[in-house]
Amino acid sequence: MARKLRRNQTPAELFFWEKVRKRQVLGRRFNRQFIIQHEDIMGKKAFFIVDFYCHEQKLIVELDGSIHQEEEQQRYDEQRTSILEEMGFQVIRFENKEVLEAWDDVEERLKQCLQ
Repeated sequence: MARKLRRNQTPAELFFWEKVRKRQVLGRRFNRQFIIQHEDIMGKKAFFIVDFYCHEQKLIVELDGSIHQEEEQQRYDEQRTSILEEMGFQVIRFENKEVLEAWDDVEERLKQCLQ
């Protein structure tokens, strides 16, 4: 599934990846479409696939398209973020439009999280 997502990235994901790959932001390494294992409420193993992940900082970067404005998706995103934060990860979200149209602002917020 992660491999399929890597092959079918959105324009914002492609742009973000080009900006962060090869340690271009503060020398930090990012993975894309990274799988994180967790336990569901029944104690069974489950997985999240996050858009981008920096292991050195335990930082997850999510890029949100228009579907993330829908109420049901927002509830899911909040629950998912809560679980990830309980696991010790930091989660930062950017809208696709932000990434494509205001990269300098996105990069500055990203650097703040990485320091």
